[in-house]
Amino acid sequence: MQANVGSIDRTIRIVVGLTLIAATLMGAIGPWGWIGLVPLLTGVFRFCPAYWPFGVRTCAAKR
Repeated sequence: MQANVGSIDRTIRIVVGLTLIAATLMGAIGPWGWIGLVPLLTGVFRFCPAYWPFGVRTCAAKR
């Protein structure tokens, strides 16, 4: 698994994921907020399976 998520993309994914999970735990939104685990995990592991088949990379190219 090679990283394909860049630093800005990673930060946004982690913040959105944590926000959705926190809103679910506080009762502000329903159980669908657990979908926040997906962006959280893709941000933590720096790999997005949806990017892979299309060859999309938001991280810097290695030289």
